[in-house]
Amino acid sequence: MEERLLTKDTAPFLTGKEGGESFDSIRPYNDDEVRGAIDSLLHDRQFSHILKGMVPLPLGLTRGLLRLATVGVKSTLGFQLRFMKPVVKYVLHKCSTGHSFAHDDIEPGAERYTFISNHRDIVLDSAILDVMLNKDKFPTTCEIAIGDNLLIYPWIRTLVRLNKAFIVRRNISRLELYESSRLMSRYMRYAIQEKHENIWIAQREGRAKDSSDQTQVSLLKMLAMSGEGGTAGAIDSIKALNLVPLAISYEYDPCDYLKAEEFQQKRDDATWKKSKQDDLVNMKTGIFGQKGHVHYQTGRPVNEWIDTLSNLSEKEFFQTLALRIDREIHRNYRLYPCNYVAADLLKAGEESYGEIGAYTSADKARFEAYLDQRIAMVNMPNKDEAFLRERLLTMYANPVFNSRASNHN
Repeated sequence: MEERLLTKDTAPFLTGKEGGESFDSIRPYNDDEVRGAIDSLLHDRQFSHILKGMVPLPLGLTRGLLRLATVGVKSTLGFQLRFMKPVVKYVLHKCSTGHSFAHDDIEPGAERYTFISNHRDIVLDSAILDVMLNKDKFPTTCEIAIGDNLLIYPWIRTLVRLNKAFIVRRNISRLELYESSRLMSRYMRYAIQEKHENIWIAQREGRAKDSSDQTQVSLLKMLAMSGEGGTAGAIDSIKALNLVPLAISYEYDPCDYLKAEEFQQKRDDATWKKSKQDDLVNMKTGIFGQKGHVHYQTGRPVNEWIDTLSNLSEKEFFQTLALRIDREIHRNYRLYPCNYVAADLLKAGEESYGEIGAYTSADKARFEAYLDQRIAMVNMPNKDEAFLRERLLTMYANPVFNSRASNHN
């Protein structure tokens, strides 16, 4: 390998700093930290019991298998490919009927991308993308933005940093939010341009519980904080990240009944909030629940059209950019029969998708039986079945409504 000289330009890459700014508080592990992090996982009692629940073997043997699986792993990419990739492929094999990835607008090569996507699963959105990128010969996987509200145990923080995650701080003061956003924006630019990594980030904080996916303008403003102000500075910062809208489509959402229950909890008690245990249940259900078919599809890279927004004011620029990203995501959904059935059941009396062949009578019967099963899984006092049914239908119908609107614009 060619020796790399330590110069003013390469020093930030080697030290984990850019312009004298340390990213240690948010970055993934450096390669020289990987072995120690793996060893700390092996000795974490809680993580060991989680592993034992996944692999029904004696605890010592379970730890031994993990140690064996990570022998020779010396980088975060190596950890992803050696450990995470087989786990995700196993989950897809057991918990889906198939998966696919369409990326006509981008191709493997030297270019790096920031994938900005709708958010369907707490854990799997980026992990499945990594498997698909690797399968289709992209040269590297993604660094992943993850909220610190999900890092509820030390082993989770260790595991996600091994999996190339950088940390997004949540629930902080206004002043802290500004400094944290600026740091993350600069880190993402550094990861793309200096580390030559891809990035995955959700288009909004948290999942859209009703599956109506909209990009947060505040997120785009954060992405632009690495550069100068004004529209020109924002365009320069966004172009440096090479944004690619990505549509994630699940045939069935394993957490749909949990989301419906959450809607009723919030309706009945305005002060209700999810607990740490609720987050863990959502993570586990999202990973191991049945998903049907899973499809990922990229839209046009933002850099292909962002210069057409240069005449807008800064406020108009961010609003228009958010709408254009939404349109790219919405028009690239994979819509399934259950989505069309839900749209018809929710909008009874209007145009029927069944009449134009979007689904069959068997599809409709199957989905209605599925709805009954999901409502039965909700375990709460004063269960409002009519409300829960409406919430479930809305989750499955919104991708149809958004897709139709995007194709009419």
